[in-house]
Amino acid sequence: MKMTLRWYGDDDQVTLDKIKQIPGVTGIVSAIYDVPVGEVWSLEKILELKKKVDSKGLKLETIESVPVHEDIKMGLPSRDKYIENYQETLRNLGQAGIDVVCYNFMPVFDWTRSELNYELPDGSNALIYNEDTVMKMDPLTGELDLPGWDTSYENDGLRELLARYQDISEEDLWENLRYFLEGIIPVAEEAEIKMAIHPDDPPWSIFGLPRIITNKENLERFIKLVDSPSNGLTLCTGSLGVNPDNNIPDLVRYFGDKGRIHFAHVRNIKITGERNFEEAAHLSTAGSLDIYEILKAYHEVGFEGPMRPDHGRMIWGETGRPGYGLYDRALGATYLNGIWESLEKSE
Repeated sequence: MKMTLRWYGDDDQVTLDKIKQIPGVTGIVSAIYDVPVGEVWSLEKILELKKKVDSKGLKLETIESVPVHEDIKMGLPSRDKYIENYQETLRNLGQAGIDVVCYNFMPVFDWTRSELNYELPDGSNALIYNEDTVMKMDPLTGELDLPGWDTSYENDGLRELLARYQDISEEDLWENLRYFLEGIIPVAEEAEIKMAIHPDDPPWSIFGLPRIITNKENLERFIKLVDSPSNGLTLCTGSLGVNPDNNIPDLVRYFGDKGRIHFAHVRNIKITGERNFEEAAHLSTAGSLDIYEILKAYHEVGFEGPMRPDHGRMIWGETGRPGYGLYDRALGATYLNGIWESLEKSE
């Protein structure tokens, strides 16, 4: 297992100098943020990013993410152009020595929360999701003040995009995903890159938009769309774990034994009601997930890929990018490394 931390580039107040001081963190998860979605990432920009990370004695372990253009998800005729661009980006990433690329296939937005700064009983602040709050908002009327929506769209453009998705079913999205994978996985194989799809967050439909990367059955269907070792998963405990029907240690063992978990996001959540949850400290007793059992499952399957503590709370008065402060993620990384050390030494 390679412990990593996400870094959002030069504008991230959690700097590489700070990250390298976290015991046991050896790798960085990052991306290129100034290239429009669907355009090719140049080899020059990729190497520049890698050089910055290397200069601090860290390794650029994973790219998270190379975004998938909405035209691909909707199956529009223009998708072939964007798939060709994606293929070229993968070739450039492979040439730069990148091993793992994380991405998602969620329509319109990556994740949704109802509040970004909810105060927990201990005084820390966390991201939460309340179904009633979210469902009271109608995106087609312009009430789009929700965390997680793609802010690159103006309201009119976003409403138009959401309206177009009304005619796209889950089966349509599955077919569009298959088409995309058939275009990129052969290139990923040639580039020696492991593609790692991220689960939907949360793993259920919001505003009628189709969501399909949600549970064990669908993860199994996904890896069979294009049956290749390069076609795998980012197994995110926080995304999948908010549905109590998803047994995370079982998922780790099942897909880990198949060699299809290429990237591990490990964080805890506390389920507070049906389709309601708050993000918690990584400690098992702080939430609804048994982090020790999850790490034990990863150890049993011989997981050697990158892992990172996912979203953290804001603690000790820190402010910054929601979910991506320094202190709680550093505690999370140290906690995960401690569990891993105990597992290694108890063999």
